[in-house]
Amino acid sequence: MVLNVNPRLCLLCRGAKELCGYAYCPMIAKYTALLKIKSVISRREFFCSSPPSVFVGRYGYPVVSAGPLAPPLTGDTSVYDLPERWLSISLEEVLNYRLSLISARGRVKVKDVRRSRLISSLQELVLSLRPVDVEVKLLKPPRPAIELSEYQAPMGPKAPLKEFKVVSSGSYVRQLEYVYGDTDLGATEAIIKLYRSGIPVTHIQRMLSVGALGRGKYRKLVPTRWAITAVDQVISSWLIKEVRRLPLINEYRVYVRRYSRNLFLTVLIPGRWSFEWMEAWYPNSTWNPSSNGVAVEGDYEGFRGRTTYPSIGGCYYAARLATAEHLINMGRQATAVALREIYPGFKVPIGVWFVRENLRYMYSKGPVLKTQSFREVLDFLDEHTDLGARRWVKESYLLKSSTLRTLMDYLGWRN
Repeated sequence: MVLNVNPRLCLLCRGAKELCGYAYCPMIAKYTALLKIKSVISRREFFCSSPPSVFVGRYGYPVVSAGPLAPPLTGDTSVYDLPERWLSISLEEVLNYRLSLISARGRVKVKDVRRSRLISSLQELVLSLRPVDVEVKLLKPPRPAIELSEYQAPMGPKAPLKEFKVVSSGSYVRQLEYVYGDTDLGATEAIIKLYRSGIPVTHIQRMLSVGALGRGKYRKLVPTRWAITAVDQVISSWLIKEVRRLPLINEYRVYVRRYSRNLFLTVLIPGRWSFEWMEAWYPNSTWNPSSNGVAVEGDYEGFRGRTTYPSIGGCYYAARLATAEHLINMGRQATAVALREIYPGFKVPIGVWFVRENLRYMYSKGPVLKTQSFREVLDFLDEHTDLGARRWVKESYLLKSSTLRTLMDYLGWRN
């Protein structure tokens, strides 16, 4: 986490005025988390409640690090690993929760699903949606390090695992037990079944990650960051099959959300399903530390979808999932262009959940503009985005296509 803050500003701000230009107070987030873990950083054994939460690494694949995540306390710790609830709290609180999680890790082969006691315990852990009491023994005391990633939520101290067992299994969920026990059910079918049953996307990702889904002989551990993107991709692809059969919207619709130095904006355009996700990173933000101007990246797909991994990464599928969900709820098909502006001061890799949950929230509030005129949409972009309509149209394949289509209609070049 970047902490190059002028201490004089800290004295004046005291976490309340954002004088350092960050979207959160790094001092509050860091020291609140350190207070929580202070009592265990010299210990090798502890009893605690996992949210439930797990981590599977990718380095060294097919031999990876894996283990439970838990804060050094007992009780209802579910909010520590449930992004679906995080938009109701501040970014400092999210970081506080995440950096308080102790990550105990053992080395294991990804295909040792049937033979590894560690993997069996992790699978037992995720069969519950509620916090599970666990006992953890470490080879060394936790090292107070911080792990940040553009894919997964931040994590705090880690330590090599000696022994781990579930003490109180809590209450298992029938849908989770069913797909876990059905070794003839493919992973894709299991993911869709859980999603249709109302299981949170975050928890489906955990199930896939610990090798609890899929046909028996094919089950294996899936690194956490891969599982996150895989579940977003599978669910959104399934939803889009239904979206393609829906009637088209008959107007332009624009949705907007501002949150923690981020702007999210989606334009729904009358037309067959197509999707585009674009990000504009301003100088002094997470992925644009330079001062050489705004960096814009994005990718898109047409009606038939895409066959290659998007250049923009996992956020593409997180945004696509939220957008497809909204179109299903509307009962309409559309061309969707989703945009994000990230302003100076947003300097923490937070994970793709941030995109998915912000777009879900934005769509739930409904459109702020409905119009028959694409010109009004462009005027709205000029008024409500920092980058402006001209730059967004220049960078966007689908907005350019819509602009050209509108011009052709105006000149009578199309029937």
